[in-house]
Amino acid sequence: MASMEEIINDAFRFAGIEITFETAKHLGSYAVELVKWNSKINLTTITDLKEIAVKHFVDSLYASAFLISECRLLDAGSGAGLPGIPLAIVRKDITVTSVDATSKKIHFQRYISRTLDMKNFTSLHSRIESLGEGSHKRFDAVISRAVTDIQTFAGLAGPYIKDGGRMIIMKGPGSRGEIDSSEKKLSDAGFYIETDRLFTLPYGYGERRIIAAKRLTGGLKK
Repeated sequence: MASMEEIINDAFRFAGIEITFETAKHLGSYAVELVKWNSKINLTTITDLKEIAVKHFVDSLYASAFLISECRLLDAGSGAGLPGIPLAIVRKDITVTSVDATSKKIHFQRYISRTLDMKNFTSLHSRIESLGEGSHKRFDAVISRAVTDIQTFAGLAGPYIKDGGRMIIMKGPGSRGEIDSSEKKLSDAGFYIETDRLFTLPYGYGERRIIAAKRLTGGLKK
Protein backbone atom coordinates (compact mmCIF):
# COMPACT_ATOMS: atom_id res chain seq x y z
CA MET A 1 0.00 0.00 0.00
CA ALA A 2 1.26 3.47 -0.89
CA SER A 3 2.19 5.82 1.93
CA MET A 4 0.30 9.07 2.43
CA GLU A 5 3.34 10.98 1.20
CA GLU A 6 3.37 8.90 -2.01
CA ILE A 7 -0.37 9.46 -2.51
CA ILE A 8 0.12 13.22 -2.09
CA ASN A 9 3.16 13.34 -4.37
CA ASP A 10 1.33 11.43 -7.10
CA ALA A 11 -1.74 13.68 -6.85
CA PHE A 12 0.33 16.86 -7.04
CA ARG A 13 2.45 15.52 -9.89
CA PHE A 14 -0.72 14.69 -11.80
CA ALA A 15 -1.96 18.25 -11.17
CA GLY A 16 1.34 19.75 -12.34
CA ILE A 17 2.23 21.18 -8.92
CA GLU A 18 5.76 20.67 -7.59
CA ILE A 19 6.27 20.06 -3.86
CA THR A 20 9.23 18.89 -1.79
CA PHE A 21 9.42 15.64 0.20
CA GLU A 22 9.22 17.65 3.44
CA THR A 23 6.06 19.40 2.21
CA ALA A 24 4.46 16.07 1.29
CA LYS A 25 5.38 14.72 4.72
CA HIS A 26 3.75 17.68 6.49
CA LEU A 27 0.62 17.44 4.35
CA GLY A 28 0.54 13.71 5.10
CA SER A 29 0.67 14.34 8.84
CA TYR A 30 -2.14 16.87 8.46
CA ALA A 31 -4.25 14.36 6.51
CA VAL A 32 -3.78 11.61 9.10
CA GLU A 33 -4.74 13.95 11.96
CA LEU A 34 -7.72 15.24 9.96
CA VAL A 35 -9.13 11.71 9.67
CA LYS A 36 -8.34 10.92 13.31
CA TRP A 37 -9.97 14.06 14.70
CA ASN A 38 -12.91 13.69 12.33
CA SER A 39 -14.07 10.67 14.33
CA LYS A 40 -14.74 13.05 17.23
CA ILE A 41 -15.36 16.40 15.52
CA ASN A 42 -17.23 17.02 12.28
CA LEU A 43 -14.37 18.42 10.18
CA THR A 44 -14.90 16.90 6.74
CA THR A 45 -17.13 14.49 4.82
CA ILE A 46 -14.05 13.30 2.90
CA THR A 47 -12.10 10.61 4.75
CA ASP A 48 -10.46 8.62 1.93
CA LEU A 49 -6.78 9.60 1.88
CA LYS A 50 -6.56 9.85 -1.91
CA GLU A 51 -9.64 12.09 -1.99
CA ILE A 52 -8.17 14.26 0.78
CA ALA A 53 -4.96 14.64 -1.25
CA VAL A 54 -6.93 15.78 -4.31
CA LYS A 55 -10.17 17.38 -3.12
CA HIS A 56 -8.64 19.19 -0.14
CA PHE A 57 -4.93 19.67 -0.81
CA VAL A 58 -4.60 20.02 -4.59
CA ASP A 59 -7.84 22.03 -4.62
CA SER A 60 -6.45 24.39 -1.97
CA LEU A 61 -3.13 24.83 -3.78
CA TYR A 62 -4.78 25.99 -6.99
CA ALA A 63 -5.33 29.27 -5.13
CA SER A 64 -1.57 29.76 -4.71
CA ALA A 65 -1.34 31.24 -8.21
CA PHE A 66 -3.40 34.23 -7.02
CA LEU A 67 -1.21 35.05 -4.00
CA ILE A 68 1.62 37.56 -4.34
CA SER A 69 5.02 37.03 -2.73
CA GLU A 70 5.00 37.83 1.00
CA CYS A 71 1.20 37.83 0.91
CA ARG A 72 -0.76 38.41 4.11
CA LEU A 73 -3.76 36.12 3.66
CA LEU A 74 -6.99 35.92 5.65
CA ASP A 75 -8.84 32.59 5.37
CA ALA A 76 -12.47 33.22 6.29
CA GLY A 77 -14.66 30.41 7.62
CA SER A 78 -11.77 27.97 7.32
CA GLY A 79 -13.29 24.98 9.14
CA ALA A 80 -10.61 22.31 9.28
CA GLY A 81 -8.05 24.85 8.02
CA LEU A 82 -8.79 24.71 4.31
CA PRO A 83 -7.34 26.21 2.22
CA GLY A 84 -5.19 28.11 4.75
CA ILE A 85 -3.15 25.27 6.24
CA PRO A 86 -2.11 23.62 2.93
CA LEU A 87 -1.24 27.06 1.53
CA ALA A 88 0.86 27.91 4.61
CA ILE A 89 2.64 24.54 4.42
CA VAL A 90 3.57 24.92 0.76
CA ARG A 91 4.08 28.70 0.62
CA LYS A 92 6.58 29.54 3.36
CA ASP A 93 6.75 33.12 2.07
CA ILE A 94 3.15 33.97 3.01
CA THR A 95 1.49 34.50 6.38
CA VAL A 96 -1.98 33.07 6.93
CA THR A 97 -4.57 34.17 9.48
CA SER A 98 -7.39 31.65 9.72
CA VAL A 99 -10.80 32.60 11.16
CA ASP A 100 -13.65 30.30 12.14
CA ALA A 101 -16.59 30.67 14.51
CA THR A 102 -16.46 27.05 15.78
CA SER A 103 -14.06 26.67 18.70
CA LYS A 104 -13.46 22.92 18.19
CA LYS A 105 -12.29 23.52 14.63
CA ILE A 106 -9.93 26.27 15.77
CA HIS A 107 -8.62 23.91 18.47
CA PHE A 108 -7.83 21.38 15.73
CA GLN A 109 -6.12 24.03 13.60
CA ARG A 110 -3.96 25.14 16.52
CA TYR A 111 -2.99 21.53 17.22
CA ILE A 112 -1.86 21.10 13.61
CA SER A 113 0.03 24.41 13.71
CA ARG A 114 1.90 23.35 16.87
CA THR A 115 2.56 19.82 15.60
CA LEU A 116 4.02 21.04 12.30
CA ASP A 117 5.72 24.08 13.87
CA MET A 118 3.98 26.45 11.46
CA LYS A 119 5.49 29.87 12.11
CA ASN A 120 3.48 31.51 9.31
CA PHE A 121 0.01 30.39 10.45
CA THR A 122 -2.33 31.87 13.09
CA SER A 123 -5.89 30.82 13.88
CA LEU A 124 -8.56 32.96 15.52
CA HIS A 125 -11.86 31.90 17.09
CA SER A 126 -14.08 34.60 15.62
CA ARG A 127 -16.50 35.54 12.90
CA ILE A 128 -14.94 37.56 10.13
CA GLU A 129 -17.29 40.48 10.76
CA SER A 130 -16.08 40.60 14.40
CA LEU A 131 -12.36 41.04 13.73
CA GLY A 132 -12.51 44.75 14.48
CA GLU A 133 -11.00 47.92 13.08
CA GLY A 134 -7.44 46.76 13.76
CA SER A 135 -7.79 44.34 10.87
CA HIS A 136 -9.24 46.82 8.36
CA LYS A 137 -7.25 46.95 5.10
CA ARG A 138 -4.58 44.76 6.71
CA PHE A 139 -4.56 41.87 4.23
CA ASP A 140 -3.30 41.47 0.68
CA ALA A 141 -5.96 38.83 0.08
CA VAL A 142 -9.01 37.30 1.75
CA ILE A 143 -10.02 33.80 0.66
CA SER A 144 -13.17 31.71 1.03
CA ARG A 145 -13.66 28.08 0.06
CA ALA A 146 -17.35 27.61 -0.76
CA VAL A 147 -18.40 29.33 2.48
CA THR A 148 -21.11 31.66 1.24
CA ASP A 149 -22.41 33.45 -1.86
CA ILE A 150 -20.20 35.96 -3.60
CA GLN A 151 -22.24 39.05 -2.74
CA THR A 152 -22.33 38.21 0.97
CA PHE A 153 -18.63 37.43 1.00
CA ALA A 154 -17.83 40.74 -0.68
CA GLY A 155 -19.63 42.58 2.11
CA LEU A 156 -17.81 40.60 4.81
CA ALA A 157 -14.32 40.50 3.31
CA GLY A 158 -14.14 43.93 1.66
CA PRO A 159 -13.19 45.97 4.76
CA TYR A 160 -10.10 43.84 5.41
CA ILE A 161 -8.51 44.00 1.95
CA LYS A 162 -5.82 46.54 1.09
CA ASP A 163 -6.15 48.79 -1.95
CA GLY A 164 -4.96 46.69 -4.86
CA GLY A 165 -5.55 43.49 -2.87
CA ARG A 166 -7.68 40.53 -3.88
CA MET A 167 -10.77 38.72 -2.77
CA ILE A 168 -10.36 35.04 -3.77
CA ILE A 169 -13.50 32.95 -3.98
CA MET A 170 -13.30 29.17 -4.48
CA LYS A 171 -16.43 27.65 -5.99
CA GLY A 172 -17.77 24.66 -7.89
CA PRO A 173 -17.85 24.76 -11.70
CA GLY A 174 -21.56 25.66 -11.95
CA SER A 175 -21.29 29.15 -10.45
CA ARG A 176 -21.19 31.26 -13.64
CA GLY A 177 -24.68 32.63 -13.04
CA GLU A 178 -23.79 33.68 -9.50
CA ILE A 179 -20.72 35.49 -10.81
CA ASP A 180 -22.72 37.39 -13.42
CA SER A 181 -25.35 38.46 -10.89
CA SER A 182 -22.67 39.62 -8.44
CA GLU A 183 -20.66 41.92 -10.71
CA LYS A 184 -22.63 45.08 -9.87
CA LYS A 185 -22.43 44.35 -6.14
CA LEU A 186 -18.69 43.85 -6.44
CA SER A 187 -18.32 47.07 -8.42
CA ASP A 188 -20.32 48.97 -5.79
CA ALA A 189 -17.94 47.60 -3.15
CA GLY A 190 -14.91 48.83 -5.13
CA PHE A 191 -13.91 45.50 -6.75
CA TYR A 192 -13.79 44.14 -10.26
CA ILE A 193 -13.43 40.54 -11.40
CA GLU A 194 -9.82 40.16 -12.48
CA THR A 195 -9.81 36.39 -13.11
CA ASP A 196 -12.40 33.64 -13.46
CA ARG A 197 -10.62 30.33 -13.99
CA LEU A 198 -11.67 26.67 -14.12
CA PHE A 199 -9.32 23.96 -12.85
CA THR A 200 -9.62 20.22 -13.42
CA LEU A 201 -8.82 18.00 -10.42
CA PRO A 202 -6.67 14.89 -10.94
CA TYR A 203 -8.14 11.38 -11.37
CA GLY A 204 -11.46 12.62 -12.74
CA TYR A 205 -12.52 14.19 -9.44
CA GLY A 206 -14.26 17.06 -11.19
CA GLU A 207 -13.67 20.76 -11.74
CA ARG A 208 -13.21 23.77 -9.46
CA ARG A 209 -13.62 27.47 -10.19
CA ILE A 210 -11.60 30.29 -8.64
CA ILE A 211 -12.71 33.90 -8.94
CA ALA A 212 -10.23 36.66 -8.09
CA ALA A 213 -11.73 40.11 -7.56
CA LYS A 214 -9.29 43.01 -7.21
CA ARG A 215 -9.85 46.01 -4.99
CA LEU A 216 -9.44 49.27 -6.83
CA THR A 217 -7.05 51.85 -5.42
CA GLY A 218 -9.19 54.73 -4.27
CA GLY A 219 -12.34 52.68 -4.86
CA LEU A 220 -12.90 53.72 -8.47
CA LYS A 221 -12.09 51.69 -11.54
CA LYS A 222 -9.70 53.50 -13.89
